[in-house]
Amino acid sequence: MTNHSEAAGTSGNSDISGQNECGPKSESSAYQGHAAITGPPDGQQVTLRTPAELADALPYLLGYRPEDSIVLVALHDRDARGRFGGRARLGIPAQTDDWPSVAQQLAHGLVTGSERRGARPESMVAFLCQDPASGESPRDVMERLRPLAQLLRRACGTLDVPVVEALCISEGRFWSYCCPGNGCCSFDGEPMGLPGTSVLAAAATYAGLQVRGTLKEMRARLLPWETAAALQQEAALDAAQSALVPRILHAESRADVAEETLAVAQRAIGRLAAAPAVSGTLDADLYDDELVGHVDAATLILGLQDRATRDRAAEWMEGDEAAPALRLWRALARRCVGPYGEHAAAPLTLVGWVAWSSGDELEAREALAMALAADPDYLFARLLHQACNEGLDPESIRRCLRAERKGRGQAPDPGNASASASASASASASASAGAGGGIADEEPPSEERPVTQSASTEPCVATGPRRRRRSHPGGSADARTLRRSGAAHARRSHSAAGNAPADRRPGSRADGASARARARRGGGGQPTEGET
Repeated sequence: MTNHSEAAGTSGNSDISGQNECGPKSESSAYQGHAAITGPPDGQQVTLRTPAELADALPYLLGYRPEDSIVLVALHDRDARGRFGGRARLGIPAQTDDWPSVAQQLAHGLVTGSERRGARPESMVAFLCQDPASGESPRDVMERLRPLAQLLRRACGTLDVPVVEALCISEGRFWSYCCPGNGCCSFDGEPMGLPGTSVLAAAATYAGLQVRGTLKEMRARLLPWETAAALQQEAALDAAQSALVPRILHAESRADVAEETLAVAQRAIGRLAAAPAVSGTLDADLYDDELVGHVDAATLILGLQDRATRDRAAEWMEGDEAAPALRLWRALARRCVGPYGEHAAAPLTLVGWVAWSSGDELEAREALAMALAADPDYLFARLLHQACNEGLDPESIRRCLRAERKGRGQAPDPGNASASASASASASASASAGAGGGIADEEPPSEERPVTQSASTEPCVATGPRRRRRSHPGGSADARTLRRSGAAHARRSHSAAGNAPADRRPGSRADGASARARARRGGGGQPTEGET
């Protein structure tokens, strides 16, 4: 899939069976003969027999409660049972004209992704999750989305993978699109059970699995401030940009800026690590924001636009360093306010990388998708997103970064770690996609090419398909970004000098790239965050 969808990997401890609640003894039962079993790693299994149990299982399959979402779940038959496999989610497009292509894209992406992992699904379960709009009832939502459910069933059927159950979930009620219509289901749908009260919820709690709220709540931790403090942060970013951009673009001072940036980051990580724990996500984020000042945040955001600096910062990805580093990168993403929205690609990519390295694939995929929304051409985010979606092991990239960190004193080269880390991610993504498609066919900029020798003899890059390289006459991607940033700052300064329209605050850029990025982040159901 070419969009930034989120793909959950195959789950080895879920499987499915049972009778359709809509006519349990009827030949038209939607998934008769398939059992869904989910359980903790110790071998305990939970059998799901009804649409109600399937609806209750969805948050546990994804790890969060989906909103405005199309979800497909692959089933793999084993001894007349269907074991849950890969999951795929996309936002529901607002325009119905987009539904056919989205249905085909989602079905094709999940089937081919499962095949690459060695297990083609035998069937699917589909979910459509959306709450009513103003003046709409939950049943209205179900009827409005019925054509989309039919498109999903056709798209999967074309691939010889039938949809054995399709559910609509809206405002605490659910309907089965596969109901035979013999009066077994209520006209107004069936109520969902109370969260956390099902057998599956008990089993998940026993296994230590958690449902982490909604995607909207997860993304809120990474979105730019919209408070009065955003004006102070923007002023600090303006000042840091004037001071740092010329130095980063100058070859002789670029290394000095990198060292200064990393020193500021180390001090901030130390403060975060030493701070007492705060309960509650919102309170914890607010406390972290207090520990990172406006000037330090601006220095870090601008300094991380340099690719080599960013990749050295990525070395804080494991052990005691990982948790405070992740908190710092989240805090910096929240500080990319106003016209600095595109600058969020660097800290968001670091959030995604550290989360993935720490085993949190859910936050990793969301952060990397948001990085690509901020800057669709951000290569490192694209490679990491592809590798994470393919369920690859991040150890190859960790090994590369460890080697560069260890060998830096022997052969200091500020660009070497960056090239090697990007090469490792590129090779991993290429190997997963194969020689024919996906990210493997895309040309990285010339400055992202793998180097021929590493600062350490430890191997950093897995073997992958070789690709032709093209030079980019415009210079490095970092230099182009920083030049655009400097030009935008000059235009804002000129506007503030007396040419700002009366209805706009000086420095705002409502029609600029950052505004487009913000629109993409909250794009009203556009399928920009989905799966594999």
